[in-house]
Amino acid sequence: MTSCIFCKIVEGTIPGEKVYEDDHVIAFMDIMPVTKGHVLLIPKTHRENVYELTEEEAANLFKAAPKIANALKEEFQPSGMNLLQNNGSFAGQSVYHFHMHLIPRYDKTDGLKVEFNTKVEQFPMDVVSELATNISRRLQE
Repeated sequence: MTSCIFCKIVEGTIPGEKVYEDDHVIAFMDIMPVTKGHVLLIPKTHRENVYELTEEEAANLFKAAPKIANALKEEFQPSGMNLLQNNGSFAGQSVYHFHMHLIPRYDKTDGLKVEFNTKVEQFPMDVVSELATNISRRLQE
């Protein structure tokens, strides 16, 4: 993908401040970090989103993620860490090469707000059961 900025980082045609690389993935500093130590982890193979990843590519990403997270933890001693990954523009994806954000968290005012609305009504259990059945059926196909 010659127009993909992340593919250009993989190819080395544009710079990226790499923190980790193996045969399958690269991790580099986000140039517009939310917090100190914000890193992006990508597959070297161009995949637009999670729907396009193979199981092997996903395994390679998650094999590297704990290594990078632990290095960030040791270096910056954050209070926590978010792993964030968006798929599609509606979900906030702006670069269409799969990437996972590793965002060290320091305090509630560090620039990132991730919240779940706890005031939403709970689904009735029969609806939850039906949804689970439908998803399980799709996984068997």
